[in-house]
Amino acid sequence: MNVNIIHKEVQAYIKLHLNDDITKLLLQGKCINNVNSKALVEQIEAKRKSKSKLPTWFNTKGIYFPNKVNIEQTSSEITAEYKSELISGNQIIDITGGFGIDCHYFSKRFSKVIHCEINSELSQIVAHNSELLETHNIDTIHTNGIEYLKFSTDIFDWIYIDPSRRHDEKGKVFFLQDCLPNVPDNLDLLFSKTDQIMIKTAPLLDISIGLKELKHVESIHIISVKNEVKELLWILKKRYDDVVNIHAINLNQNFKEKNKFTFDLNEEQESKPTFSKPLSYLYEPNVAIYKAGAFKLVSSKLRVDKLHSNSHLYTSKQLITFPGRRFKIDKVIRYNKKLIKKESLKKANITVRNFPETVQQIRNKTGIKEGGQNYLFFTTNLTDEKIVVFCSKVD
Repeated sequence: MNVNIIHKEVQAYIKLHLNDDITKLLLQGKCINNVNSKALVEQIEAKRKSKSKLPTWFNTKGIYFPNKVNIEQTSSEITAEYKSELISGNQIIDITGGFGIDCHYFSKRFSKVIHCEINSELSQIVAHNSELLETHNIDTIHTNGIEYLKFSTDIFDWIYIDPSRRHDEKGKVFFLQDCLPNVPDNLDLLFSKTDQIMIKTAPLLDISIGLKELKHVESIHIISVKNEVKELLWILKKRYDDVVNIHAINLNQNFKEKNKFTFDLNEEQESKPTFSKPLSYLYEPNVAIYKAGAFKLVSSKLRVDKLHSNSHLYTSKQLITFPGRRFKIDKVIRYNKKLIKKESLKKANITVRNFPETVQQIRNKTGIKEGGQNYLFFTTNLTDEKIVVFCSKVD
């Protein structure tokens, strides 16, 4: 950690050139207080990436930023706050501390937080920033979190883990057993130090594979922000051996829960959906529900009909509250290029569900540009006919 970076003159330069061209700044070769142009640019790039993702850090004077890769890999404040609201207690240990965003929010719910980070510079950065943010109950320790647990005599209320998806030999990986640390192989050690574990994984991890790799999974939270899945949270409870609960969450940008769909895996397997032609309203589930695979249950639990077993679009006569987008159906036509051109649409928002062509292929055929107030769903109905559903958005 270059302490000169937090010097007043250096911080003023970073703020002044925050929106400047990075290449030009590098070519200028500026050096301020023994901070070279490369280090200055690294701070600028990382701070830029923090503006919407980490507004508290972005707006706090004197924050020291790690490289932009650390910013890309860290939790956002939105998801960190959500995680912190699920757990509380006296003491929690984060054995893969990183930039410390999750620990900052855990500090609001626990008396003591231990932040273990194997990278010494990153550990120093978190300690510095914690002082600025006045989170005085976080202990930053430069160590391998697994090794720390092996020699610790403490029993923790919770252990938190965000395993790295980059393996030294295999590159980017998608199985928990290939991540660092290897959580499946260390579960016995972890449960010897706590009864409760929270694991954050990338959204690409297949839920069924994760369930095979782990044991004692009590629940899984699929967290999306503005309809983009950001992470999966796995809650493990010692000796838990019952049905797994799934929480499909979509959060808005104001840190508030927008909608939530909760179920257990048995419910989805036992559900029997109903089917119908398009009625008055059309519904498209949010991406968290798509990731959860709760397609039959959405129909039976919310009492809406599916258009087709594989389309995952729903319809009803009366408008309902729905975990996703809602539309008023204006008309339905058979998929035919001439019929679509008769509508004289210059612009429309196009979605394909269970349809043989891509959005771009449809735009090339029809000449319809992106945008406007019209929404077109190209899909398949219950009689396997290709159709176009013309809609206007309800909310």
